[in-house]
Amino acid sequence: MPKASSTGFDRRTILAGAALTMGAAFWPALARAQTASAKIPIGTIGAGKIGSTVGGLWVKNSHKVFFSDRHPDDLKELVASLGPLAQAGPVANAIAFGDAVLLSVPYGAIPQIGRDYGAALKGKIVVDTCNAVMRRDGAITEEVEKNGIGVTSQKYLPGTRLVRAFNTMGSGYIAEQANRADPKLAIPVAGDDAEAVQIVVGLVRDAGFDPVVVGKLADARLFQQGGPGYGQRVTAAELKQTLHLSP
Repeated sequence: MPKASSTGFDRRTILAGAALTMGAAFWPALARAQTASAKIPIGTIGAGKIGSTVGGLWVKNSHKVFFSDRHPDDLKELVASLGPLAQAGPVANAIAFGDAVLLSVPYGAIPQIGRDYGAALKGKIVVDTCNAVMRRDGAITEEVEKNGIGVTSQKYLPGTRLVRAFNTMGSGYIAEQANRADPKLAIPVAGDDAEAVQIVVGLVRDAGFDPVVVGKLADARLFQQGGPGYGQRVTAAELKQTLHLSP
């Protein structure tokens, strides 16, 4: 047997301990990477232009997606066109199904969604694509302008792991530009929950885009309607330059 050192540990013991320490330090990053790239089940609240387009892109990238809308029977054609990974039904079923939930409704509906489904949504990753429009959504638009859209959405959906994404351009352009040759179209992302943000970053990539993490929910005002990042049909490098982010 090898001779013990004066500290009572031989060289192999020291090396093994070092390997364990390095492994422990590396494991969170590895776990995050695996979590971000996993094909997770997704529910949608709303399956209009953005909901059906982005949800459809995820289906094509092998995610299972449960679409929901006020009239789920109207989604039969969408589901049939996407194949066996897609299904449709009531909102409650979509929330229960998804590890993440894509929220794509008129912004004025968010407070009611919070009242009706807040308990079911608690702890869920919610990808908020909604924009506040005064002529459609009314007074809540003033709250968004004052406090920022990310902070306002979180107020009405407390307990959710809210992340803002997919709100800066129309569904037609999203469908057209998905999975284009590099450099891909940039999609800004913001959220307070670091793990949820990284999972949504993976979902943005799975939809065929280049995610740009802008910051916390308070920073989501940078790409809400009227912000400098809204409507930017640019690459990640160009968006970072526009928003004065680190390269």
